[in-house]
Amino acid sequence: MKDLLNKFYRNQGLIYKILLFLAATLVIVYLFPKSGKFQYDFQKNKPWQYDNLYAPVDFAILKTQQELEQERQQIENNVIPYFIYDEAVYQEAKTAYSAEFAETVRDSLSPSRSKAWREEGLSILEDIYQYGIVQELVNYPSDQLIYLRKGNAVQRINLGQLTQANEVEQLLQQELGANYPAGLKALFYDVLKPNVRFDESLTQQEIQAELDEISPTRGLVAKGSRIVARGEIVGENTFQILNSLKAEFESQVWSDAKYNWIVLGYVLLVSLSMLMLMLFLRNYRRSVFDNNTKVTFIVFNIVFMVVLTVLVVDYQPEFVYVVPICILPLVLKAFFDARLGLFAHVITVLLLGFIVPNSSEYMFLQIIAGIVTILTVSELYKRANLFISVGQITFIYILAYFAFYIIQEGGIDSLKWQNFGLFILCGLATLFVQPLIYVYEKLFGLISDVSLLELSDTNGRLLKELSNKAPGTFHHSLNVANLAEAAANEIAANAMLVRVGALYHDIGKMENPTYFTENQANGVNTHDDLDPKESAQIIIDHVIQGIELARKNNLPDRVIDFIRTHHGTSLVFYFYQKEKARNEEVNKADFRYPGPLPFSKETAILMMADSVEAASKSLKSPTAHLIDTLVEKIINKQMEEGQFLNATINFREIQIVKKILKKKLHNIYHLRVEYPE
Repeated sequence: MKDLLNKFYRNQGLIYKILLFLAATLVIVYLFPKSGKFQYDFQKNKPWQYDNLYAPVDFAILKTQQELEQERQQIENNVIPYFIYDEAVYQEAKTAYSAEFAETVRDSLSPSRSKAWREEGLSILEDIYQYGIVQELVNYPSDQLIYLRKGNAVQRINLGQLTQANEVEQLLQQELGANYPAGLKALFYDVLKPNVRFDESLTQQEIQAELDEISPTRGLVAKGSRIVARGEIVGENTFQILNSLKAEFESQVWSDAKYNWIVLGYVLLVSLSMLMLMLFLRNYRRSVFDNNTKVTFIVFNIVFMVVLTVLVVDYQPEFVYVVPICILPLVLKAFFDARLGLFAHVITVLLLGFIVPNSSEYMFLQIIAGIVTILTVSELYKRANLFISVGQITFIYILAYFAFYIIQEGGIDSLKWQNFGLFILCGLATLFVQPLIYVYEKLFGLISDVSLLELSDTNGRLLKELSNKAPGTFHHSLNVANLAEAAANEIAANAMLVRVGALYHDIGKMENPTYFTENQANGVNTHDDLDPKESAQIIIDHVIQGIELARKNNLPDRVIDFIRTHHGTSLVFYFYQKEKARNEEVNKADFRYPGPLPFSKETAILMMADSVEAASKSLKSPTAHLIDTLVEKIINKQMEEGQFLNATINFREIQIVKKILKKKLHNIYHLRVEYPE
């Protein structure tokens, strides 16, 4: 049991990667559609590149969106609208008229004349309210057929048979005539009220009912009939038939056995894609592969892009190009390098090819955009560079999409210009990469060039404190930063990272600044009163104290690595020799830095630049020959001690670093012309 636990502990990093691999694969497969994948790729107005295709089953031909839209428009134009007749208003009008008539006439007319005028008025009311009075004006012609609903009965009439509210006065003039008493005419204006209204709800229900009855298909293709022959141009009708077959194939109800086979196929393909990513990291980015946080970060970004795209495809597939896929290579390039960013981007686009419409077009556009992203975006911390690069990416999207469209359609007559707006939105969304990088830095403890630029500011609180407490160390750090940055540029290392590491590598000296010669301004050496072993321990402790101070000030781990490794496991040679002169039996461990050894190009460069710069201060009369000899001696000694065995730097690059350090030191210590007083 103990052996098993030890074995588990030794391989926990690998076990974690396997679990991460499985989790990412399962999440992506779960998001994928579980229908079959149509095995043919085809384009309109292009030759059919496969053998003759025959219908494998009976299937219906789907109507195009344009055909369905025409049918919908025809239904909306031809629908018969509904109007509601309010009988109560008519009855109220009759009652009010009779009451007003009796009050007005009283004894001024004979009973027979009064009855005749009253009945004539009621007859006029009945004529006016036969179809009713409508208040609102509706956007229909007068000969438009309508349904007039009276209670539970529905009558079909022309809209012109209704009386408009603004036509009542003219109608009364015609109906009453010149013989009707003028005093009684006013009664109609008081009692006549609109009693018909447009029933929009019922009309919309009728429209929706007819829309629901629209058939999405137009005809049937019988099993065994030929759909298209090899080399035949895929015309409009054939293109729609092929799309119908594709939809039939991808939407049919699969049996459990077929479902399981499809899932198995997706698992194999997704696993293969993720395996390629892992192998790339293991073979070409070993430092990233060995860091579980970095591997998790890369896999998380890939899965995040897949999830985001799946959500858009499920709910608004026409907006699939708004998803800013190019954020992925931008982020990975900011934290790692361009090659890793492009490789992960290609893997992600291949995975998305299973779920997006027009997969071949989508993959081409996204891969081209990813390549442009990698080639154009440099120095991401400069805001102008990001805006320029996003503009270039957007232009490539638009240009490639336009090329695909004219190839498929053979012209631009039906080009949907609003699609170009989607690419512009995608470009604007890509600008979100800056705040996203900041969030990732906090979540995953990574560091980008943007943060490195901020840390390189010598007016920052920690470097300001270093310049006040240990001015000699601060000046030394600046010189080392310049030397290391120049060397890093020559061997394609991360110059910004090594500069920041150089600025902070000696911050531990702030704890006891006077114990370091560069800060001893009065010429008094405090080590004269100490035992060599004690002096060595104080010197060695500046590494530990620097790490503690860096963690306290929340410096990133990649910067702290420079503090830990800039002396490697070398000896504090001066005090070792001093102790050895006093005592033959000396324990080297008491005078050796704890390490670890430098493990990257950048940390190796810093070790060389730091040692050379510090030693150059001991040259009383520096000449080119003395400087060259000093550089060779120090770096060769470091190589002999195996200080660079763990670093990813080769002999050729070390020779280049030597050359640059010599050149820079020559410039620093060159003799000036002696000017006359």
